[in-house]
Amino acid sequence: MTRLPETGSIRIEAPGEAAELVEDVASHTATRLLIALDVDGTVLLEDESLSPGVVDAVRDAQAAGHEVMLATGRSWEGTRGILHALGVAPQYVVCSNGAVIMRRVAGDESRYERFHTETFDPADVLQLIHDNLTEAHYMVELADGRRLYTEPMDDWNLTSARRVPFAELGAQPVSRVVVVSPGQTEQDFIDLVRRIGLNQVSYAIGWTAWLDIAPMGVDKASALELVRTWLDVEPAQVLVIGDGRNDVGMFRWALGHGGRAVAMAQGPQEVRDAAGETTLSVLDGGVAAVLGGL
Repeated sequence: MTRLPETGSIRIEAPGEAAELVEDVASHTATRLLIALDVDGTVLLEDESLSPGVVDAVRDAQAAGHEVMLATGRSWEGTRGILHALGVAPQYVVCSNGAVIMRRVAGDESRYERFHTETFDPADVLQLIHDNLTEAHYMVELADGRRLYTEPMDDWNLTSARRVPFAELGAQPVSRVVVVSPGQTEQDFIDLVRRIGLNQVSYAIGWTAWLDIAPMGVDKASALELVRTWLDVEPAQVLVIGDGRNDVGMFRWALGHGGRAVAMAQGPQEVRDAAGETTLSVLDGGVAAVLGGL
């Protein structure tokens, strides 16, 4: 996923026809698949509108018996509206880059519960980054979904969030740390991480100078492996689609199981290299192209 703003707003446009897949079209299968879709840059365009054809494509995939779910770096508060926009109610939703797995409440497609949460002590890593990025804005997500932040950002969904002094951010275990530095570029963040090192945590960098930090060993792949097991889906029957550096782990996970990993055309070269296939860009309906070929 390329990290985009969590505004929580969705503008639905009339879906167009799915374009043809441009590279490496895999053979069709009648077997039930677990299909995990990234959100920003995969399902959603930068302006928060839906990728062309994605609603119809997801509906058709579900009608064919496949399990279509979301695996995103967004918090649950920034994800729930997208499920409604897509018209899906999967049994599980992977949020916060794998640190949180939501489960649908039995008998109620509109309600979800926090079913699995990973946490870590953020104090050391927060201080390390703050020593090098004193002007950055920080947010942490607590185990119960509440969020604490130091400075507001126009593109942050601050539902269930509370502004606090920086020192309070590391006072208790968290599911993730988010760092945004408006004056930095993506490359600046990459260079910073290489310079200071981030030990005992997992991290992902987005193109908007957005650093997402999770517990060690936790990412979309670790969460999806749990979901695959709970749903009793065969290891090879997984399909993941994404566009960002935090999708590379789930690409490797899918390919390692004999499944499919598809990168969006606009993703960084290193992301496309990690996938087994490349589809059209999000603007051109890449997800619809892949799902239409099932």
